[in-house]
Amino acid sequence: MWEGLPEAEISFNLRCNKKVIMFSNSTKYAIKAVLYLAVNSSEEKKVKIKDIDEPINVPKAYIAKLLQELAKRKVISSTKGPKGGFYLSKANREMTVIDIINAIDGENRIHKCLLSLHECDNENPCALHHLVFKEKQIIEENLVNTTIGKLARHIKEVKSVLPL
Repeated sequence: MWEGLPEAEISFNLRCNKKVIMFSNSTKYAIKAVLYLAVNSSEEKKVKIKDIDEPINVPKAYIAKLLQELAKRKVISSTKGPKGGFYLSKANREMTVIDIINAIDGENRIHKCLLSLHECDNENPCALHHLVFKEKQIIEENLVNTTIGKLARHIKEVKSVLPL
């Protein structure tokens, strides 16, 4: 399928087919939940599980587990009690997209081989390694440098939409 195509075109095709990086469903749901909180919560206005599951279209029990894990890892904040719920503090808004991914999928998710080979690296590359390595580095850099607050501002300014 890729014979005769220049490396840049192959890389472009892989990116267009969304095969450079794949997030788990848990990570996708967690990112949606954090962005929902970023837009709809504050230290004064907390969001309860029952108020977030439907807008982001994630089962209540599933999102509850994800939010608890994100709170445990300090990506989001929570308080207990009748006026409790989940929210983003100023410090949470400075967290980055990679912080969400690492909290849910672990710190090596971005570096995993596209062919799921355990020993794939620069010294022992899989067949796709050299086609996507540079792009994966660029994507990782963007995930490391993009804060939750920045994404929330883009949503509020209608430069992007909340992925529901």
